[in-house]
Amino acid sequence: MVLCPVIGKLLHKRVVLASASPRRQEILSNAGLRFEVVPSRFKEKLDKASFATPYGYAMETAKQKALEVATRMHQKDLRTPDVVIGADTIVTVGGLILEKPVDKQDAYRMLSRAQRCVKAVAIRHCSSQAAAHQVSEFYEETTLNVSPELSEEGCLEYIPSGEPMDKAGGYGIQALGGMLVESVHGDFLNVVGFPLNHFCKQLGELYYPPRPEDLRQPVRHDSIPAVDTFEDLSDVEGGGSEPAQRETGSRDEKAEVGAAGQATAEAECHRTGATLPPFPTRLLELLDGFKLSKALLTACKLKVFDWLKDEAPQRAPDIASKVDASVCGTEKLLDVCAAMGLLEKTEQGYSNTETANLYLASDSEYSLHGFMLQNNDVIWNLFTYLEFAIREGRNQHHRLLGKKVEDLFQDAYDRSPDTQLRFMQAMHGVAKLTARQVATAFDLSRFSSACDVGGCTGALARELAREYPRLQVTVFDLPDVVELAVHFQPAGPQAAQIHFAAGDFFRDPLPSAELYVLCRILHDWSDDKVHKLLSKVAESCKPGAGLLLVETLLDEKREVQGGLIQSLNMLVQTEGRERSRGEYQCLLELHGFHQVQVVHLEGVLDAMLATRVAP
Repeated sequence: MVLCPVIGKLLHKRVVLASASPRRQEILSNAGLRFEVVPSRFKEKLDKASFATPYGYAMETAKQKALEVATRMHQKDLRTPDVVIGADTIVTVGGLILEKPVDKQDAYRMLSRAQRCVKAVAIRHCSSQAAAHQVSEFYEETTLNVSPELSEEGCLEYIPSGEPMDKAGGYGIQALGGMLVESVHGDFLNVVGFPLNHFCKQLGELYYPPRPEDLRQPVRHDSIPAVDTFEDLSDVEGGGSEPAQRETGSRDEKAEVGAAGQATAEAECHRTGATLPPFPTRLLELLDGFKLSKALLTACKLKVFDWLKDEAPQRAPDIASKVDASVCGTEKLLDVCAAMGLLEKTEQGYSNTETANLYLASDSEYSLHGFMLQNNDVIWNLFTYLEFAIREGRNQHHRLLGKKVEDLFQDAYDRSPDTQLRFMQAMHGVAKLTARQVATAFDLSRFSSACDVGGCTGALARELAREYPRLQVTVFDLPDVVELAVHFQPAGPQAAQIHFAAGDFFRDPLPSAELYVLCRILHDWSDDKVHKLLSKVAESCKPGAGLLLVETLLDEKREVQGGLIQSLNMLVQTEGRERSRGEYQCLLELHGFHQVQVVHLEGVLDAMLATRVAP
């Protein structure tokens, strides 16, 4: 048998199989291998999206399983096994890893397509002299094709049996599902439970390395030992590495096992690399991005993070009852939030991470909850019209609201107090995160008065007052904004330095000040209105007065994603646009502001400070 020479090497070694699979055990036992069974406790929580290929994910899982068992056994009896075999299985279609079907329609979709069974094996050599503390790894891939004559009718008959619903890929080849399989391309035992042939080759290379004179010998193929029972595709764990290779295993042929097999592998690798493009992991991550965003926004809308703040872990049914949702739906949402790092999932249930407590709970000091709701209720809907925005080159409020919008902030929404308050909460959350950076970006100590034009809730004004105790700050905004700003005013020593003035900065005179602040204002408006507003600021300034401008600057080559996404956001939402540093500097100099200084703030914002010179 193929394994006989290797068994002689392993007779006095402690070999451990880190798997509870009965089919895997049977195949190895029939091959003559003696081993202990110690199932791995490794929790399969690796992020599939972080691996370039499905088999890469499976390979890493197999290695982690072997490592977990080797470490646990060493800690338990102070003796590490000599060899630990870890294995993992995945089923793929079109490069995507299949899980168990979620419903009958999902099962039919899986069953009607060709599938690939990928098994990854990691052989951890803990103390052998041949490969001390090393891991030999490989993967084997087998393609299964469903008979076209039987696919539709057979699948429809097969699904009601219930057999496919608990199996990755949707069927078990050893049972009723075998009737659907027209052909198997590759190692059949790989589907059954373990890639024995490739495993033999791997051990042969380890214990019988090739001699130089054997490199020219042809590779011969032995038959694969038969087994009477089969493992189904639901024995899923994970793995990957080298393409499958075939070889003999007698002692007289041991030289062929190494070099010739390696040459075959290299040829196969070259063939595969020449014909198959790299797996588009990054592209699929981008495709799924909107789904993750909507999951986050939905969790905020349901106040999931509020219910979990400062509480003991709670289970899905408990949270479902609080948010008035189904248990199955709530559990799926919670699992996605946990996968995104927003929740902690333990045996006791779900709990907030520090990020969720700090930014997503609605009553947190730095909460972005209002900003999330604004994105969910307004911006998300606007982005559904992105194609129209690109074709027409203008914002899409007229499509969302069913009417033409001339003035975004005065006519775009129902100006009810609740609607206005929600918008202000969104702006307040973002402003609190950036205000400290803006206030400390430059030395503003030479100014004794400042006017924050469009300052909304006064979040930036408070940071300016805190940083400069002699600075008097006026927040200038629309009357309904000023009226509701009282909801955001905390008590403190800075309150006496801050004043609110109501007015329209396009129509009304600006309050007198030595420093004018335009924080995320100009990007909302058309070029004509930008020039109009800068002209009003310039007319209000005396020589030596300052203008503090805060925006997201586009890089000159238009390559940085953050600014470009914000620019697309402006297209959908407003009549304005983002600009580069050079464009803003030209604007400022055109209106008499020179000596422009620029500081990049943490995140996507940039601060510019310019000085008004005499006309």
